[in-house]
Amino acid sequence: MNTNLQNSAALAGRILLALIFIISGYGKIGGYAGTAGYMASKGMPMVDVLLPLTILVELGGGLLIAIGWKARWAAAVMFLFLIPVTLVFHNPAGLDPAAAQQQMIQLLKNLSIMGGMLGLFAFGPGGLSLDAKKST
Repeated sequence: MNTNLQNSAALAGRILLALIFIISGYGKIGGYAGTAGYMASKGMPMVDVLLPLTILVELGGGLLIAIGWKARWAAAVMFLFLIPVTLVFHNPAGLDPAAAQQQMIQLLKNLSIMGGMLGLFAFGPGGLSLDAKKST
């Protein structure tokens, strides 16, 4: 494959992968009280600690991935973050069929994102990244 095409695809892939986290993390800042209430309704302990950490992981990790700085480590953190998030917030078990279908879609979306994070961790951010710029 052409190196320019490969690096451009890696950049576009990183941005697309990061976008959901950047938007979600930013949205949690503006909707802080509502997000805290939702987390508490799902039985999350220490929401006053976990919500700021969630914002940091989503917004900070998303930005790191988008710019390609410490991208492998950010992808590893995001992968690990998604495990409990998916299990707690997107479990379709015991829901009515319509709600279960929606949560199954969200669960599969998260699994797909986790696959993307593993790919980024394994293969790196590509040549159009701050990580690559440091090594040249």
